[in-house]
Amino acid sequence: MGPQTDSVQSSPSLPKKTQIVIIGGGIIGVSAALFLAQRGIPVTLLEKGVIAGEQSSRNWGWCRHTGRDSREMPLIVESMKLWEQMNALTGRETGFRTTGIAFAAEKEENLEKWREWVQIAKEHGIDSQVVGKQQAEALAPGLQRQLHGALYTAADGRAEPQKAAPAMAEKARELGAIIMQNCAVRRIETTNGRVSSVITEQGAIGCEAIVVAGGSWSRLICSDLGTTLPQLKMRSSVLRTTPVEAGVDAAIAFSDFALRKRMDGGYTVASLSGSIADIVPDSFRFLPKFIPALRTEWKTVRLRFGQRFIEEAFEWKLRPADQTSIFEKIRILDPEPHKAANQAVFKALQQALPAFKNVQIAQQWAGLIDTTPDIVPVISPLDHIPNCIVATGFSGHGFGIGPGAGKLIADMVTNERPVVDPAPFHINRFSDGSKIHIEMW
Repeated sequence: MGPQTDSVQSSPSLPKKTQIVIIGGGIIGVSAALFLAQRGIPVTLLEKGVIAGEQSSRNWGWCRHTGRDSREMPLIVESMKLWEQMNALTGRETGFRTTGIAFAAEKEENLEKWREWVQIAKEHGIDSQVVGKQQAEALAPGLQRQLHGALYTAADGRAEPQKAAPAMAEKARELGAIIMQNCAVRRIETTNGRVSSVITEQGAIGCEAIVVAGGSWSRLICSDLGTTLPQLKMRSSVLRTTPVEAGVDAAIAFSDFALRKRMDGGYTVASLSGSIADIVPDSFRFLPKFIPALRTEWKTVRLRFGQRFIEEAFEWKLRPADQTSIFEKIRILDPEPHKAANQAVFKALQQALPAFKNVQIAQQWAGLIDTTPDIVPVISPLDHIPNCIVATGFSGHGFGIGPGAGKLIADMVTNERPVVDPAPFHINRFSDGSKIHIEMW
């Protein structure tokens, strides 16, 4: 079972019509609903399971400027401003704290690469630094390994994934948004080249525009609109520890593990490497587009062929609106964690930081990360259906960038001046013949 999220009260019934329908109750969809509701825009959010039931509650909880792709920089700057206000904005505890984030350099060669990124950060007003050996090691008291330095951003922070999106959803509902949980979308209807209504398991709802923020499900949802969205899923495993006084306040990534202090006194622990790419039919369909990313990251990604191929080949299909959908059959994606990999990560943590010697693994889980070929999200209208905004493929960056993305989506779907230029996130970059640009480090 995945982590327990804070509960969100569903609205009593599905309205017959609204202005904006949002499909997906992860942090992206919920943030968009919040900023639309703030403006008094009638909005209905449809979630097949529960708010933040999938990747939005299963991520590391990092809210970072550090190491972002240059195309994401304006959006993360806006997002971090919003995170700093989020507890006050929602009137609830999201867990956000400004604690700093560091990427530890265990090899000298990492430092030069990070110095180049620091220059990009400065252009966006972000004070990131490459710090020396002593300052880096001081971030993790008692560290039993040598560092050459670290990339450190004091303005970065952390939040609680199991609390943040639910807090935003509750505030959105207070402001007038309709929040429908256990309400799967079966089909999307169009009239004269525009979305006109959404068919759910609870009935139809007319609308003037929609936002597709379905995470790992967005590829299938978009197919109902005649759009081929190049998106694959990466399975990432995470664990949390029992409470411990370790003295490590900043979130830190090492070569073989990363950790983030939790509000419950424990730590969320995972690894930058070791993600699993389950081979599914889409793996072959989109292989040419993903080859550049695979060439860059092949050492850290494990390919696996198994039951998921059969499931997606035969079950992950759209059905007529009067039939039970796959979205109802799988309310929450809850993949098995890679326990052997988690044990290796936990052992590395205990060897590197003796304060963790006597702690236990309190829980393990996995989540499916919606990934694009260039590891940058799609936040884009569809050319042939202009009143549909697709917001997906956040490639493991979505939690931290979520509030900014939500604000941008709210601007786009209401035709207001966008808070940042959305052009780098347009879906056409995968089909216009241009070379896919990837920034990895």
